Amino acid sequence: MQFSVYQESHIGGRKVNQDRMGYSFTRDALLLVLADGMGGHLHGEIAAQLSLQVISQCFQQQATPYVRKPERFLEESLLEAHHAIHRYREQHGLAETPRTTIVACLLQHNTASWAHCGDSRLYWLRGGQILARTRDHSHVEALIAKGLVPASARATHPDRNKLYNCLGASALPKIALSGRASLLPGDQMLLCSDGLWSMLSDEELAARMQAQTVVRAVPDMLGAALALGGRHGDNATALAIMWQGSVVTDGLDSVGAGLISTAALPQDLVGSTIQGMAAPAPHEADAFDDAEIEKAIAEIRGAIEKSSQVLK
Repeated sequence: MQFSVYQESHIGGRKVNQDRMGYSFTRDALLLVLADGMGGHLHGEIAAQLSLQVISQCFQQQATPYVRKPERFLEESLLEAHHAIHRYREQHGLAETPRTTIVACLLQHNTASWAHCGDSRLYWLRGGQILARTRDHSHVEALIAKGLVPASARATHPDRNKLYNCLGASALPKIALSGRASLLPGDQMLLCSDGLWSMLSDEELAARMQAQTVVRAVPDMLGAALALGGRHGDNATALAIMWQGSVVTDGLDSVGAGLISTAALPQDLVGSTIQGMAAPAPHEADAFDDAEIEKAIAEIRGAIEKSSQVLK
């Protein structure tokens, strides 16, 4: 298995960076994870970090050296991260449960499967074209899906930041799962927080990913997003890979830095950058109805208001 990979995160104009990203891999499987601790909630960065740790631990337990049931793994590991966040709140006596968005992707045997909750995104790209993108669990996306507002409203609608799905809420998260995507050498996967995608259009992200290697494209995109966000900009984080295939081949000098080849790894060895704490089809039905969306948004906003009072 060969892939080029690069990850980078910036605090932007915030006091704390609540974004977390990382990847883990065995000889035959690769896991990518990115989380964005929800702003306005206490300890969002803990929820994000804890989620990455739990999902990576599940991967290390099941990838021997690949995961037998990818979709089941993604769903169960995200749910376990949700429960771990609640256990953390109980153990530490926190007034509110930390919350985070999450997106995770599992690549093995030239296929990819992914899952997400919230508005951290995954893009699957080929030749400068977006083949799939996760749909945000936000109020504005629900309105767009129902035809009540145009797609162009994503960047300007007043409800664009209202989320109705995340890890750490009082209700169980409803995890959106992709189908299995067949990868070709040269395909790219981009995971990013809203601090990046809210600043650059999908078309610009795709163009920048095509024009450069991932090692250069990620810092280039983040630099552009940070410049646009200015002194009040959000945390901005991205993790990207270029897939080279399950079978190791020669002649990859043009790929550039960041190339990882796993062919020589022992079957039981796991590599990881995740450290311990110091696309749905257009016709796919939404798992939430209007009442559930409104209830979830109200709950999240209420928690933000309580957290803001504690911070004062």
